[in-house]
Amino acid sequence: MRKVFTLTIIHQPARVLLGMKKRGFGAGRWNGFGGKVRESESIEEAARREMSEEAGIEVGSIEKMGVIDFEFQGNPEILQVHIFCAQEYSGEPQGSEEMRPQWFKTDEIPFDTMWPDDKYWFPLFLSGKKFKGNFLFGPNDVVLNQQLEEVEHLMA
Repeated sequence: MRKVFTLTIIHQPARVLLGMKKRGFGAGRWNGFGGKVRESESIEEAARREMSEEAGIEVGSIEKMGVIDFEFQGNPEILQVHIFCAQEYSGEPQGSEEMRPQWFKTDEIPFDTMWPDDKYWFPLFLSGKKFKGNFLFGPNDVVLNQQLEEVEHLMA
């Protein structure tokens, strides 16, 4: 069974906006902003909604940079995450019940307190390259297997 999620990161020259997940899946980790796609919305609409709900900002144009399937050993569910980049936004980033936003310089991204897969795909994201892949996590979120490739185009 596959569930579809979004992840949006504001990337401006020399900095990115990440959020500290305060509760639920991934709590205690820095991440982009996102969540489940509802039945009644497109993947891009979900990305915009989640950004507004979690960081209190409205993003301008967004570009899909990657699609990654995440699997967890012993769990038949596949989490398909569509990763977006936004540069422009309106409003001021503010915390929500779920996330605490913070800017990071691109050379000071806190990989040690992020999901372990981020160190693999984030460099592609930061360099403006599109990618797809899959990751298999084992106990304690250790990456057991990973496949990541740069692609020219992603399906909408």
